[in-house]
Amino acid sequence: MSRSSSGFVAGLTALAVAAVGFLAYQASANVPDELASPKKPGSSAAGSPAGKEKKKDAHAVPAASGTGQRVVYALAAKRVWLVGKAVGQKPRTFVVMPSTVSPPPGTYQVTSRSGEITGSDGVDIEHVVRFANVGQVAIGFSAAVDGTMVKPDPNLKTGGVRMAPADGDAMWTFAPIGSKVVVVP
Repeated sequence: MSRSSSGFVAGLTALAVAAVGFLAYQASANVPDELASPKKPGSSAAGSPAGKEKKKDAHAVPAASGTGQRVVYALAAKRVWLVGKAVGQKPRTFVVMPSTVSPPPGTYQVTSRSGEITGSDGVDIEHVVRFANVGQVAIGFSAAVDGTMVKPDPNLKTGGVRMAPADGDAMWTFAPIGSKVVVVP
C-alpha cells in the first residue's frame, strides 16, 4: 500500500471511530432513567455538582403549604396530607377524588362537621369535614359509606372531596372544627 492510501485509510478509520463515539453519546443521552444503569453513590449527572441531585418524593408535603399542624389538599395531585405538630412525625397522605367545584388555593379552617349524611350527589357519606364555600357550594372532605370514590357527574355542582373510608376516619379524628386546611394548586 502506498503512503498516501494508508494515510487515507487511517483518516477514514479515525472518522468512523469519531462517528461511532458521537452516536454512542447521543444514544446514551436519550436513554430513559428507568432503563439507564444505576448510578454509583456519590456520582452525579454531567454538569451538576456532586451530592446536589435529589429525587423529588411524589408523596412529600408540598413546600408552599406552610408549617404546623394542618390538612393540606393539593388540587392537581388529587392528594391530601394530614400534617401533625410532632417533630419527626410522618404525615399521613392519601389520594382523593375531587368534587366538580374546587376551592381556590389558600388557607381555610374547618367550619362544620357531620357524622353521616346524604351528599349533594345523593350518595350516603360519613365523616364530613367542611372547610370552604364557593358560591352556594359547601366544600368538604368525606367518605362514601359504600367505600366508592366515583368521579362526580360533571353536570352537578358538588363540593365533596371523596376519600377511602379509612382515610375518612383519619380525617375525622385529625381535623376538628377550627383546624387549618391549606389548599395548594
